[in-house]
Amino acid sequence: MSNQNPFEKIKKQANLSPNEIYKVADSVKHADFSDERTVRQLIRQLAQMANKPISKDKEDQIVSMITSNNMPMDMQSLNKLFKK
Repeated sequence: MSNQNPFEKIKKQANLSPNEIYKVADSVKHADFSDERTVRQLIRQLAQMANKPISKDKEDQIVSMITSNNMPMDMQSLNKLFKK
């Protein structure tokens, strides 16, 4: 198991700097996650930042889960969702 800093791991895997992560985190502090447009914009922003294209079907699935407050909270379920 690696003792690598989580930000370094994210930077290596997704090419996101800690500043970019903080910027996104700050922008969602008061976001309305029941608003589809807000959630969709955030998902697109994160996909673009990570340089990971997201299909319309996957985006719709994630938006639906978040806006209905039905997002899985355990890492195993989240990994399965994003690996599909």
